[in-house]
Amino acid sequence: MSAAGSGSPAEPDRPGPARPGSARPGSSRSGARPGTRAARTDTGTAHDDESLAEFGYRPELKRTLGNFHTFAAGISYISILTGTFQLFYFGVNHGGPAYWWSWPMVFLGQLMVALCFCELAARYPVAGSIYNWAKRLGGPHVGWLGGWMMLTATMVSLSAVALAYQVTLPQISSWFQFIGNGTGRTDAAANAVVLGTALVTFTTLVNAFGVKLMARINSAGVTIELIAAIVLIILLAAHTTRGPSALLDTHGLGSGQPFGYLGAFLTASLASAYVMYGFDTASSLGEECKDPGRNAPRAILRALIASFLIGGLILLFALLAAPDLHSKRLTVDGLQYVVLVTLGSTMGQLVLWCVVIAITVCELAVHTAGIRLAFAMARDNNLPAASLLAKVSPRFRTPVLPAVIIGLVAIGILVLNVNQPQIFSVLTSIAIIMIYLAYLLVTLPMLVKRLRGTWTPAKGKFSLGKFGLPVNILAVLWGAGMSLNLAWPRAVVYNATGPQHWYLRWGAFLFIGIVGLGGFTYYWFVQRKRTGVLAGHAALADPADPTAPAGPTFP
Repeated sequence: MSAAGSGSPAEPDRPGPARPGSARPGSSRSGARPGTRAARTDTGTAHDDESLAEFGYRPELKRTLGNFHTFAAGISYISILTGTFQLFYFGVNHGGPAYWWSWPMVFLGQLMVALCFCELAARYPVAGSIYNWAKRLGGPHVGWLGGWMMLTATMVSLSAVALAYQVTLPQISSWFQFIGNGTGRTDAAANAVVLGTALVTFTTLVNAFGVKLMARINSAGVTIELIAAIVLIILLAAHTTRGPSALLDTHGLGSGQPFGYLGAFLTASLASAYVMYGFDTASSLGEECKDPGRNAPRAILRALIASFLIGGLILLFALLAAPDLHSKRLTVDGLQYVVLVTLGSTMGQLVLWCVVIAITVCELAVHTAGIRLAFAMARDNNLPAASLLAKVSPRFRTPVLPAVIIGLVAIGILVLNVNQPQIFSVLTSIAIIMIYLAYLLVTLPMLVKRLRGTWTPAKGKFSLGKFGLPVNILAVLWGAGMSLNLAWPRAVVYNATGPQHWYLRWGAFLFIGIVGLGGFTYYWFVQRKRTGVLAGHAALADPADPTAPAGPTFP
């Protein structure tokens, strides 16, 4: 493995002598076997494959994705139509129309994180970006914890996004309510499992058949989503009934509370925080993109900025066009109610069908990101049955087993929703916190390297220059602050209905503690002793000898 992978810090721009498990960084072929992609003379490909060699990997995945594909991967994970339609009701219910201001607040905070990721994507365009970046910056233990947090959160997020079908499809037609008529105590929850299972099955099959099919479906879906979002903005803007002063309406929320409206606003801001993440997916496909060192940073920024602008305008005009800002339907049916009442049944249903497409490609992107993360960790022998999980299909050039396992776990979590909706809401909320924490396990070690003067961006590619340190500091402060805000033991988030239980209110700390400490204990006593790049995935120490592996091998 590379220096960072073996626990000894090294300057990223000074590779030095080859370490066990890594290829010789100075090699023009990046330690690849003769005939592999790294042997090409194309400058961009050579640089990207040399970056893989620094981690001790040889190129295996097929580079077929272009600029729009990487942009589509990032924006489909964020999925503006999915997030705004799923969480609008929550923001208005807990913060009133003034909750809109949390959207630019979250954007600015996440922009600081994204800018740090852009430098890393230019320097290290590798699969499972969060895991490999944390490993490179903070050492193998930090890397494993970051990867474990992200992988667990991704599987829960996969099931959470699948639930969005239940929020939208039955409003299009009662035909989609397969179980009961929707009025029974468990009708909605049971039907959500049926619809969600169908969606997860679809994304599993698509991902198993290769990245090219996934990219085509994802790009088509994102194109439809972007067009629909722009049309929706125009239609809502044409039906506005009030002025921008409505964005200062707090509905009197927070009065009589210790922190006043600030407390209500911070709670409502979760509706924005739950949406604007996942932009790192554009870099997680780094080993399957053309010239990812240049394209991935652009895709990250474009996805985040486009999501901010489009999502912010949808929320703005929805609030200005809503028939009645005090209607209870606004806090129950949310944005779906505004669209159907304002635009009429026919146009409203067309928009909702576009939301269904957005949910589908969002699910596809979440699943894709989870597969690349599992593959990256397995390639380092950092997961049970690693050799099987890291196996790349010779026909489809993609890891198939992780797609199936992640899909099955997500369906299992969905089943939990049938009779325990409160527990499921706790798990989905905590999944978002774990993603924010995984981001923090990248930005914090990066800040330490900046302070020590050992971080150097890739030459001639994306760089923050003199703004690197202040941006990195803000990214760390934002990540820590928002993680605490997300985890705060609020009854409205963690124990919204039914009898109050302390273990639900403190579910974030309990669940993350169990997942984090339990997982790391397993890693420390079991998996840590096996860590090392698997033989079939390792770069060669000597490019002249196609039979010589770069370092320790594992069965």
